[in-house]
Amino acid sequence: MPSIGNSYILRVAKTTHQGAYMDAEDLGEILLPRKHWPHELAADEHLKVFLYHDSESRPVATTQKPKAEVGEFAYLNVVSNSDYGTFLDWGLDKDLLAPFGEQHRPMEVGHAYLVYIYLNKADGRITASSKVEKFLDDEAPHDFKVGQSVELIIANSTDLGFKAIIDHSHWGLLYKDEVKQRLSFGDSKTGFIKFVRSDGKIDLSLRQAQEVRDKYTKTVLKYLEDHDGFAAAHDKSDPAIIQQMFGMSKKAFKKTVGGLYKQRIITIQPDGIHLNESSEN
Repeated sequence: MPSIGNSYILRVAKTTHQGAYMDAEDLGEILLPRKHWPHELAADEHLKVFLYHDSESRPVATTQKPKAEVGEFAYLNVVSNSDYGTFLDWGLDKDLLAPFGEQHRPMEVGHAYLVYIYLNKADGRITASSKVEKFLDDEAPHDFKVGQSVELIIANSTDLGFKAIIDHSHWGLLYKDEVKQRLSFGDSKTGFIKFVRSDGKIDLSLRQAQEVRDKYTKTVLKYLEDHDGFAAAHDKSDPAIIQQMFGMSKKAFKKTVGGLYKQRIITIQPDGIHLNESSEN
């Protein structure tokens, strides 16, 4: 059933000089003003529209695409302040209100903030909140699988790396030693589920697992080939040395070396790892 704050493909019930009235089922017929027609419309035609409230709190439809819908997070620019709160540019003619009580810190014109978009229970209006933590629950159940492609919004940084919002629903973590590109708050990225911990928390990657494994394997083999088939590193080596030699974490190094050992490409000895003669060119 259609609801305010989301997009739907709706049927044109009728057209008038004001615009087209879209059949929004239980919401009734909602006006799509003529200025938002993509072409001349006729009754029974179907069209994708977004439903929201106009300045007089009446339900209205538009073919404009908002930067985010109800139930989603977005990084939006502040365009003005008022006695009621701050107005954000979310891609529609009518700006989105973030009440002062829903601001994590006072918003300033010209700055951008990460916000969650929801329907205010008091008046049913579409509202923004920069208090994003209260809309995300680390303990909420999920069914994410390792290797699954997900959409990420970069939301914060920690000593370990970058916190990201996964598919507008859960927190995840990108480890800084595995991120090889510049990330900024509010960036939208396609990522992958790397690991789901026993407590339900999620580790992320910006590259598919197989791609990462292949890259690490090639890195270790290239080092061995360039150093007479030997690397003075093993699972007891200092993480800083491994990072300097191979550009990867100790955990990634151990997994890569373990895979090469199982394939009998290398041997592991007290002084380090050795490329087997049968694997050398």
